[in-house]
Amino acid sequence: MSDNAKFFRFESDALIEQSESTGEPQLAAADSWLVIDGKAHSIERHFERFAAWVNDSAPELTEDLPTFFEAVKTTLGAPGRWFPRLELHTEGDKGAQLFLRLREAPDQLGPIKLWTYPQTDPRQFPLVKGPDLSLCLQMRRNAQMHGADEAVITDSRGNILEGALSSIVWWQGDVLCAPGDELPWLDSITRREVFSIAEQMGLKTRLKTAKPADLVGLEVWALSSLQGIRVASEWVGLGAPLGTAKHFDSFERRLRMLSTII
Repeated sequence: MSDNAKFFRFESDALIEQSESTGEPQLAAADSWLVIDGKAHSIERHFERFAAWVNDSAPELTEDLPTFFEAVKTTLGAPGRWFPRLELHTEGDKGAQLFLRLREAPDQLGPIKLWTYPQTDPRQFPLVKGPDLSLCLQMRRNAQMHGADEAVITDSRGNILEGALSSIVWWQGDVLCAPGDELPWLDSITRREVFSIAEQMGLKTRLKTAKPADLVGLEVWALSSLQGIRVASEWVGLGAPLGTAKHFDSFERRLRMLSTII
């Protein structure tokens, strides 16, 4: 990802560009998505998710959110590929503040290699994006050291929760499956979109628990707002192959069609 990023603080109903503070910020909440030439999909869902986190962590900023979101949309109309991130910072002398980090997005990547993170879920705030972001990046780096692209987080029973920076779903025949709501996974906008597409196509969906070994021979996807759907080509260390990408093309095409002008 490009280092050519801009950083804005929301103040007096406007986004004010400023120099980046030294070090990685301690995020109370964050949300990001892909923008291509002023178009994105499900941006209002991202705003709703971020608003819910702000309401929990800094309710004093709730009334500022509609103006903040409008200012963000105005900033995202430039041509090109962008990966904006909304940020809530609650540390420091100035109290809770809202920020926008505008980054150039990388190109679309192809198939992904998965690897099971060897420890039980180490995150402290699995239901909120932001506080554990540095830890998730570290888990992904560990996966890369093992020849994979993404670390898959499991619970104390070895059940799949999600990827460090992605949502994991799989296919059993023509049934789209994913971890159930009884497990602590981050509410994924892209997962919602994919499940909605499946239902519109008349395909069955199912929420269930599964261990990595249960997915041998199955079509497995890693989902994210940046990369959309990435087919898992290998699960490093699993000792057996995954299935082929039978459903990818039709879903990837429909996912692109959801993009609308911001």
